Amino acid sequence: MKQWLSAVMVAIALAGCSAMPGGEKPERTPGAVIDDAAIVTKLKAALAADPDLSAIKIDVDSMKGEVQLKGEVKSLALRRKAEDLARKTDGVKSVNNRLVITG
Repeated sequence: MKQWLSAVMVAIALAGCSAMPGGEKPERTPGAVIDDAAIVTKLKAALAADPDLSAIKIDVDSMKGEVQLKGEVKSLALRRKAEDLARKTDGVKSVNNRLVITG
């Protein structure tokens, strides 16, 4: 619960900083920033709960529901497992799996 609350607080703070110079419209709305923070939080929790995957070694980013995974895994099966977890996470539209196999 604390992770969720922290992610929402950070997302709200970042949303307040999204104004662009010259009056240009920001790329993401505050709602989209919060949605992306929620996706990252849910996926990191799923990775941490999985005994075969390391949430520490897998970096998760989300932009408008498009998730990017970067980091290291020990096998092709674990690379696919991490991608499957990402695809099953609510709000994810697509996954860019950039995980490297080090096994």
